[in-house]
Amino acid sequence: MGRVTKTLLGLTAVGALGWLAHDSYQAWLKRPVWSELVVPSALAQARQFDFGAYRLDWRGQGFSISAQSNPEKTLWAVDGGFLAAGVGHAEVEEHRGALFVDERRQVLCQQQSLESFTQQGERLTLRGHLQCDDGRVSGYALILQADGQRGVSMAVAVDEPALNRLYLSWQSEADEAFYGFGEQFTEFNLKHWRLPILVQEQGIGRGLEPLTTGANLNARAGGDWWTSYAPVPHYLTSKLRSFFSESAAYQVFDLRAEDKVQLEVHASTLVARIYQGEDPAALIEAHTSVVGRMPPLPAWTQQGAILGMQGGTDKVREVLNTLKTADVPVSGLWVQDWVGQRTTTFGKQLWWSWTLDQQHYHGWPALNAELNAQGIRTLAYVNPFLVDVAEKGDDSRNLYQEALKADYLVKDHSGKPLELLNTSFSAGLVDLTNPAAHAWLKGVLNEEMLAQGFSGWMADFGEALPFESVLASGEPAELVHNRFPELWAGLNRQVVEESPRRDELFFYTRAAYSRSPGLTTAMWLGDQMVTWDRHDGLHSALIGLLSGGLSGFSINHSDIGGYTTINHPISNYHRSEELLLRWMEFAAFTALFRSHEGNRPDENVQPWSNEVTQQQFARMGKVFAALADYRSTLMAEASTRGLPLVRPLWLHYPQDPASQAPVPESFMLGSELLIAPVLAPDVTELEVALPEGTWVHLWSGQTHQVNAADKVRTPVPVGEPAVFYRAGSAAGQALRETLQAQGLITASQE
Repeated sequence: MGRVTKTLLGLTAVGALGWLAHDSYQAWLKRPVWSELVVPSALAQARQFDFGAYRLDWRGQGFSISAQSNPEKTLWAVDGGFLAAGVGHAEVEEHRGALFVDERRQVLCQQQSLESFTQQGERLTLRGHLQCDDGRVSGYALILQADGQRGVSMAVAVDEPALNRLYLSWQSEADEAFYGFGEQFTEFNLKHWRLPILVQEQGIGRGLEPLTTGANLNARAGGDWWTSYAPVPHYLTSKLRSFFSESAAYQVFDLRAEDKVQLEVHASTLVARIYQGEDPAALIEAHTSVVGRMPPLPAWTQQGAILGMQGGTDKVREVLNTLKTADVPVSGLWVQDWVGQRTTTFGKQLWWSWTLDQQHYHGWPALNAELNAQGIRTLAYVNPFLVDVAEKGDDSRNLYQEALKADYLVKDHSGKPLELLNTSFSAGLVDLTNPAAHAWLKGVLNEEMLAQGFSGWMADFGEALPFESVLASGEPAELVHNRFPELWAGLNRQVVEESPRRDELFFYTRAAYSRSPGLTTAMWLGDQMVTWDRHDGLHSALIGLLSGGLSGFSINHSDIGGYTTINHPISNYHRSEELLLRWMEFAAFTALFRSHEGNRPDENVQPWSNEVTQQQFARMGKVFAALADYRSTLMAEASTRGLPLVRPLWLHYPQDPASQAPVPESFMLGSELLIAPVLAPDVTELEVALPEGTWVHLWSGQTHQVNAADKVRTPVPVGEPAVFYRAGSAAGQALRETLQAQGLITASQE
């Protein structure tokens, strides 16, 4: 994450209000573009059209779509006008990975006629015209195609080539909750919100004050409640409806109206899908059959902690010896600074040139062999940027100069390589639309990274392609921007699949878009603050896991303890011991148990900092390892059905009051374990909403008979987050027995 935070002193309130008026609220104040529908008398009568397994019921001024097998359940419906179009121009500014969209509507076409229905087998086409406010008229077509048991595919297009905006509207219900949309970190139910879908830097603070305002005033870096590395134009609702826009263009879901949804797409065509399923799991399965599914992780990743640290060979040995003495199960060592460290205004960062720093990690082959002999795999770090290492002076290759000479970097409109500012340095971005550049970078990762014996790596970034970029493929950058993380994940996936060691390799990405589940092998949630809150802290990580899992991000995790540390004259944000201990508890019940030092390692409490953190790291690492067999079954399910490992209660108990919390504070690991992590400081007990039935408390073995809307009060001492399993659950009982055998549940707890 490229961020600089300086003092607020000297910045005026007028300046702050000006920034907010132009940037934060410019998009929010945009209104939906509704259309008025005119229907000729010949179509005024109700009629029915069957296409494949589906049915369209026309009511004279609107229609509904349903499966013929269940005509009572509406999959998608409109009432009156459902399509408008227009001409717009968006000024999109990229600033250190954040994007600011200034949309100017120039022409609107809001008078809609519907003039014909044409059926050809399983395809039904609706045609009519749009009347624009500048006098022009354009034909349009909406094509519905049966897609087997999965649902209905939809295509929308207008005839007038100058129209570059579509506004598609459909019905919703006042009490209908909307979930998904990729990783959303602050709100879980998106009803009543206006949600842009634009891959970008998530920001620092995202509403947490005074940090967000300070970051915005200094570097426009604060982000907003909706900014996300991994948004997806896909949702599921509490009424078991699901919709997916396949467009890569900038688009906005407007869910503010009680009875309507509007999708604004910055394009003249749209391909979308309406899924059908009898429960939430079936809808996820339908969606992931389109976008792809994530494979199971290598078994070694599940046996303990992946320790993230920096500092070179001697520091690695020192810390590992400390953790070995504390009996911490370590399955991997993630040395992100394998390329060497540099100090910037943001803290400790890396030299973005993907070759081993032989001085920083002296004797690397011996160290790697030593670790492998202990059952510890090593992991690296890469991203699609390159910096000129001439000033560093000791690299065997200057990859930036190689890429520059070969014309492999993204360009600006003058034909020069774009220099993209990160913190206090700039970098070039490899043009992944160029097949030669793609092949070259893939070769670099093989020759310089895999050849060093690494078994995994963080494939960082991918969210920052500027709209003003000129690409080798000739495609408009605004249509590649959201897809760029898919290109980056696809390159890394090829490195894995083409390696003779592919069964032991994996990588994890943060930036993602719709089809990333079929391309990446794991994800992480990006750069949370070292705070507790749901704007940008621990609670936001939980919400991000839950929302992302509904859009196919089934194998996901977070940095233990968070990442972003800020030194600020008004308020410092440093990782506390308590936050680190509680984040360990949360992470033990996710797909990976991986720590991160953060951007300012020396100012954060670390897993090895003292006896308390070491003991907790050992304890929760063992809890994580005890769940390996259970997670293995869940990862197999993820690869075949697309279901996430970490799940909202709503996925399994859609009608139970326990699943109706506006902001979730608990989650399921698979279908068998319910976890309520501690999400605030100084908490010694929790009231946990459990679905109706009989539940067993993991640590005490106490059984609770729960009625609808009941809450169970349970103690949560450090090391014992609130964990329950259904009475009779084989997975729950197996976990309890394993922890008892390891001495992690003692007789005094029972």
